[in-house]
Amino acid sequence: MKKAVSADINEESRWKNLYRVGGTAALTVVGIMVVQIIIFVLWPPPETVEGFFALMQARPLLGLLSMDLLYILNNTILVLIYLALFFALRRSSETAVLIAMLLGTLGVAAYYASNTGFEMLALSGQYAGATSEVQRTALLVAGQALLAIYKGTAFDTYYVLNAAALLIFAIVMLRSKVFSKATGWVGLISGLLMTIPSTAGPVGLVFSLASLVPWAVFSVMIARRFFQMGRRSG
Repeated sequence: MKKAVSADINEESRWKNLYRVGGTAALTVVGIMVVQIIIFVLWPPPETVEGFFALMQARPLLGLLSMDLLYILNNTILVLIYLALFFALRRSSETAVLIAMLLGTLGVAAYYASNTGFEMLALSGQYAGATSEVQRTALLVAGQALLAIYKGTAFDTYYVLNAAALLIFAIVMLRSKVFSKATGWVGLISGLLMTIPSTAGPVGLVFSLASLVPWAVFSVMIARRFFQMGRRSG
């Protein structure tokens, strides 16, 4: 019995640094979310292609931030959180959390395909240098296509797959003793609110905004637990 317990402790100690990374990643995600909200409130993104082209030429960094530049970093970090959650919960339901990690990672990959910020920046430069109305019209059409991709199928896929991943992780949490039941319930609420993409009109926007608070709380709660696990495993 003592040998079994010792083996479990040694096994978990292998992942202590991963848990610390997961905790740091979870807090970083909350920080990025706060910064992104501040940017959107202070500098609302343009509503037209012409507006994006003008912003990209006048303030390129703000233009890229208006097209979710920070979320490229955010979603990269999100994979680290999924990895830490997998190892933390694998003893509770390895198959379920493996599926959750896979769905979340696929969702992140889909997000990369949906973000067209740098393509829009390149087109804005061409638009600024266009010498004819035909060229400008063609570039505006191309810009409109990029905006459609930006909030199109790939983005919706990312949104739904990550909601599914969060729901699975939360359900496993409720069945395990690794995280508190409160953490599982907060994650479940956030996941349910994320099942409707933010692109789904006014309803999607409401659900998206409503999911931010429980997601932030969930991230802080798992970060705290990850840091505890990182210390105890050491």
